[in-house]
Amino acid sequence: MRPRRTPTGIRPLTRPSAAAVAAGCLLGVLSVVPGAPSPATTSPATTPAAATAGETATVFYYTKTRNWAQYHLHYAPDGGAWTTAPGMRMESACADWVKATVDLGSAAGLQATFTDGSGTWDNNAGRDYDLGTGDITVKDGVVAHSDPCGDDGGTDPGSGGTATVYFATGTLGWTTANLHYQPTGGAWTAVPGVGMEAACTGWWKKEVGLGTATSMKAAFNNGNGVWDNNRGADYTLPTGLTTVDDGTVTTDATDPCAEETPDTRAPTAPTGVTARADGVAVVLTWEPSTDDRGVTRYQVTRTGGTRGTVVTDVGSTVLSDAGLEERTAYTYTVRAVDAAGNVSAASATATATTGEKPADPATGRPLGTDPRKDPIYFVMTARFQDGDTSNNRGGSQHEKSGNAAASDPMLRGDFRGLVDKLDYIKGLGFSAVWITPVVLNRSDYDYHGYHGWDFYRVDPRLESAGASYQDLINAAHAKGMKIYQDVVYNHSSRWGAKGLFTPTVHGVRDAQWSWYYDETQAGFEYDGLTVEPKSGKSYYNGDLWSTAEPTGNTCLNWGKPTGGRSPEGYTLYNCQWPSPTSGMFPRALYHNCWIGNWEGEDSRSCWLHEDLADFNTENARVQNYLIGAYDKYIDMGVDGFRVDTAVHIPRTTWNRRFLPAIQERVTQRHGAEAARNFFVFGEVAAFVNDKWNRGSVNHSAQFYTWKERAEYSADDEQAALEMYAYEQRQGTGNQPTSRNAFLDGNAYHAPDHSRFSCMHVIDMRMHMNFSDASNAFHNGKDSDDSYNDATYNVVYVDSHDYGPNKSGERYAGGTDAWAENMSLMWTFRGIPTLYYGSEIEFQKGRKIDCGPSCPLSTTGRAYFGDHLAGEVKASDFSRVDSASGAVADTLAMPLARHVQRLNEIRRAVPALQTGQYSTEGIQGEMAFKRRYTSGGTDSFALVTVTHAATYTGVPNGTYVDAVTGDRRTVTDGKLTVAAPGKGNLRVYVLDGPGKIGTAGPYLR
Repeated sequence: MRPRRTPTGIRPLTRPSAAAVAAGCLLGVLSVVPGAPSPATTSPATTPAAATAGETATVFYYTKTRNWAQYHLHYAPDGGAWTTAPGMRMESACADWVKATVDLGSAAGLQATFTDGSGTWDNNAGRDYDLGTGDITVKDGVVAHSDPCGDDGGTDPGSGGTATVYFATGTLGWTTANLHYQPTGGAWTAVPGVGMEAACTGWWKKEVGLGTATSMKAAFNNGNGVWDNNRGADYTLPTGLTTVDDGTVTTDATDPCAEETPDTRAPTAPTGVTARADGVAVVLTWEPSTDDRGVTRYQVTRTGGTRGTVVTDVGSTVLSDAGLEERTAYTYTVRAVDAAGNVSAASATATATTGEKPADPATGRPLGTDPRKDPIYFVMTARFQDGDTSNNRGGSQHEKSGNAAASDPMLRGDFRGLVDKLDYIKGLGFSAVWITPVVLNRSDYDYHGYHGWDFYRVDPRLESAGASYQDLINAAHAKGMKIYQDVVYNHSSRWGAKGLFTPTVHGVRDAQWSWYYDETQAGFEYDGLTVEPKSGKSYYNGDLWSTAEPTGNTCLNWGKPTGGRSPEGYTLYNCQWPSPTSGMFPRALYHNCWIGNWEGEDSRSCWLHEDLADFNTENARVQNYLIGAYDKYIDMGVDGFRVDTAVHIPRTTWNRRFLPAIQERVTQRHGAEAARNFFVFGEVAAFVNDKWNRGSVNHSAQFYTWKERAEYSADDEQAALEMYAYEQRQGTGNQPTSRNAFLDGNAYHAPDHSRFSCMHVIDMRMHMNFSDASNAFHNGKDSDDSYNDATYNVVYVDSHDYGPNKSGERYAGGTDAWAENMSLMWTFRGIPTLYYGSEIEFQKGRKIDCGPSCPLSTTGRAYFGDHLAGEVKASDFSRVDSASGAVADTLAMPLARHVQRLNEIRRAVPALQTGQYSTEGIQGEMAFKRRYTSGGTDSFALVTVTHAATYTGVPNGTYVDAVTGDRRTVTDGKLTVAAPGKGNLRVYVLDGPGKIGTAGPYLR
């Protein structure tokens, strides 16, 4: 018998599942703007279904992929008790569907699970289903709202004109479709409309009687508030057979399913199923199945424990099964399912036994709000603030680097320090913090976090008692601040990745090398923090080397002298140091070459650097390892991922594997709204001023914001090559374009994100041009039609890697130029981001990174905590209540005050956060207009940075400058603004709130 669950409150009418989310990224898949009058006079995205009185719910359950002999609905009305297991027997409704009608009384929904009555359950992977009222479908884990067996609710198809409608969902990924329509002269159906029938792969069909009408208006939806309503215009469909495919209407069409041979072939059974326990969770992975038309999902069956058999549907080849019982053996089998519902034979079983439940605090929840509202403060955690000196570590390069002489260990800052100074960041006005990678690193100089060793473990050198990573996330959320975690999918440390593959290297403890090779100590495990007693090192390496040739060695000439000498004059041996050409790394898991052409195909399939072992990300085992690892941090409640070296992984792999897995996991753990706003932004490094990076679309930032537009091989490695060749042939002139960032005249329009990949990007072109703000503005503007939506671009001047024009130094253009850059970033489209310390021009002109060849204190990655000493309290964003000591001096610096007020103004004007923009009808060097319209919000602003501007053709009305409070009444559509001066700006807001904040050194 399954355990009872206490209802925790009333659920909303719709609750999309992971499968629905992954398909559309939840970033407005053809969704309507709240309040928009479509269809008819009511927005379908906000109108409830007809049967929402709360008295009944008719639950339809899809049977095709379960094949149970009978079906039961076990449920609890909101606020009520569960039925007695196995619940009420469901009855046949129509082909492939069973149903049960539940009397809910005054409840607004129910929790539910399904069972065959013999101990096998579908309980939504242990979370139960949240269902509303009215007609509800549950199909392969996706909850939607329609009656899949009902009639069309209108005129009998047999009388009068008939419209036969085929709707394609191949590019949408919907698992169900409804037709919402209005015969000419008639009434609209009740939202969400009538359920369409699966006709053939990728197509849904409905036949509608129109009576005397010859046409109808129509819109389509997935039953979860995601619509295709022809971008707000609705479709006009005549009688006869009509197809609607990706916005294209074809009348008098041929039946798109007439020539298709029914798919009756089941996929192959999954292989390579492995289960690994981690506390009371099990990470299950397997190799992809093959199918003649493509596998759409996998069905995982779990047995063991007291909860009976549980079946879970997943879209990837990894399942992180959490919340299990302690010290319990669980057995898993996996089946593959194709689009036609054919189910493979079961895989071989895999078993894992859980351990004890960790004592860690409960996981958090992401804040789940629009990321464009949150300016970002970027910190290198190990260099920001030292809150706990006991976890400081210098590493093997402590002396050589000169850090020892400066009493400055490379790993110095930590989560304790960051928690202690969240009020400093909040006082500056930032509501998102981007931190460097948190996974356990292993290399000779790994403070930055990009040398991942154990991706499933947080680096202990960053944590303290009471200041774990979870504590940091929770503390930030308590202050209304987000945590964006830097993640690396492209590479591991040079020593490989624990749990996937770690190479054994040759090493001999002779008179020359005993200082380097530590004696192997049985039972000692490297964690970067703990000192191994015999060697006295926290950077112990005794588990990495061997004098004896390991079993299965593939490295040539193992242990033989190379004939070369080290700088100290010591003998060098073959296989003594990991490299891509040594043969130490298996080709299945790691690439075995060096990059020769940074804009060539080999940039995705070769090593970047000697200490960055390049994953073969097209391999399922590698994909599973990484997906499982980053699921852990999603579960902890992080708000987004900054993706390192994203360009070095093919777009097909992102779009097929990693991005859908992120969306699926966020939805499973935190819900659809959190998934909609889980912010993924990639580093697609392009160091040229071109719109397209040296003409290579595959190596340009905007390329990664789009879904694929061609079909490729089912094999990921082959698909990567096919995609690269195809898009290079298409060239820069035949890439998708978008109006999502631009106003239509003065009007905001609903963005179309139907082709969005789920990854936004760092704006590399603006970054490269920020040696002059005007250059950055005009270059950025020139590229914006080639991003899916440039209003999400992450914009910064310099970072931990480069300054403008690929400078290796922190920006040193002067305080006035910094202020000008900031004024532009905080008002133009995109999300402004500041690298730690730039608010005081910290280390300006210093070399950003020189590795261990010079002390960190002399670089752009120097320790910042000296400037944060003292106490600071902030009651709100941009509002410091008290500050003492050095931090008070830091907050008083001109740029700190400048960014503080910029954040205050941006936060008060929605158009500056989420608005589209235009330069139409505007004369001025850096001048533009922005607008955002949603529901009761209509925010319109005219902006000019540094220079004078004249705006023509703008709406009449009263405009108030947010900087000075100046009021202007426009009666002829024209407003002229005098030059505010270098670094200053004007933000005239239509019906604006007035002057925001206090005049400072630049905003005055």
